[in-house]
Amino acid sequence: MTDPGAHLFWITSRAAGTAALLLSSVAVCVGLLIGGRLVRRNGTDLRAVHEALSLATLVAIAVHGVSLLGDRYLHPGLADIAIPLASGYQPLWTSAGIVAGWATAFLGLSYYTRRWIGHQRWRRMHSLTALAWALGLVHSLGEGTDASRLWFEAMAAIVVVPAAALLVARLVSAGRPALSSR
Repeated sequence: MTDPGAHLFWITSRAAGTAALLLSSVAVCVGLLIGGRLVRRNGTDLRAVHEALSLATLVAIAVHGVSLLGDRYLHPGLADIAIPLASGYQPLWTSAGIVAGWATAFLGLSYYTRRWIGHQRWRRMHSLTALAWALGLVHSLGEGTDASRLWFEAMAAIVVVPAAALLVARLVSAGRPALSSR
């Protein structure tokens, strides 16, 4: 059996990255259901669930990046985990993750600025969160150590496929002209 202590930071980052993907996918699902008013019609209000999932995602993203600072193999610096294209390790996939992380934090935390920026402006901004999620998915599949493992693919598919389907449904319905009420 291998001593996990030597790889503790990498294992922590890997687990937190996987958690971030799962949490963000479920948060996107819940957000799309709320935004599409599919759930509210039934009297269910999932805003608190969406907020909790979103905050948990941000914590997982932070742990994912910060724990890499202790990794003995990569030896990344703060710039490597925070600035796109600064890292020499798989710069495209790493940069995708960094941009996704910052965008998720900025767009997710914008919820708390709605009163200052206006609700409509916030809704337009917040709709870009799905792009940040998709970029995080690209990072996970492109750089993730476990991305080619069946258990990871199955686990990711369970949460990614519904989120992607809801996103496609939202985009399709947004492209249709609204029916006039008579």
